[in-house]
Amino acid sequence: MPTIDVNGVQLFYELHGTGDTPLVFVHGSWASHNTWDLVVPSLAESFQVLVYDRRGHSQSQRLTAQGSVREDVADLAALIENLGLAPAWVAGNSFGASITLRMASERPELLRGLIAHEPPLFSLLADDPAMAPMLKEVEQKFGAVSERIASGDHAGAAEQFVETVALGPNTWAQLPSDFQQTLIGNAPTFLDEVNDPEQLAFNLAWIKGFSPPSLLTTGDQSPPTFPPVVAQLASVLPNVESIVLPGAGHLPHATHPDAYVEAIRTFVRKNSR
Repeated sequence: MPTIDVNGVQLFYELHGTGDTPLVFVHGSWASHNTWDLVVPSLAESFQVLVYDRRGHSQSQRLTAQGSVREDVADLAALIENLGLAPAWVAGNSFGASITLRMASERPELLRGLIAHEPPLFSLLADDPAMAPMLKEVEQKFGAVSERIASGDHAGAAEQFVETVALGPNTWAQLPSDFQQTLIGNAPTFLDEVNDPEQLAFNLAWIKGFSPPSLLTTGDQSPPTFPPVVAQLASVLPNVESIVLPGAGHLPHATHPDAYVEAIRTFVRKNSR
């Protein structure tokens, strides 16, 4: 198993393809590098694709101290640098998209461009009274899942998160058993993320100067909290394109892999001339 020591933690990673253009994927909460399995083979035909397990997830090391999104950003930057992939296209899903956007603000020289699907940066909506009931509901759902993890019911917490937050009712049973086990195994790291006071924080001023091309995606079947966040980000990024993936939800790479691959290929091709 290929691992690399960055920032005092062992991270598992895989490189696929021999293309000249690096493409790095950053998975969201609960998940692992395997979440990209349905899109990697196609993209590896034209890119050098890096997938990895973020700290605390699956085959990467889990530390006992309280973690921070800042560590995830530093890990991503170190991976890109240590593996000689800079500048790279970086694509993140959910909390992985939040990490990608934070790195874009701190280390823009490492990116050719970014692709972000539905980052949960709900702090951007805090000043909108119309969003208050929805954000309160999200907070309550996160709290209920966190309490369940803390009680030791990792399987119940994973199912509850999938059905009340991420994918919707009656979706847990539709997930492959190996993916269910990944979610259950990574439950403690989700609790760690929730306990990080910076988890959902973001300042739009951080990315106003990010000039490389940015693609922001949403699914038309996703929870309604995400489009307003993406709209806020799109309002300040200077070189941005936003698209909606028809029929897709919060995990388009898993449910609509062909459409997701085509969106990435089209965007990179358009911005590589």
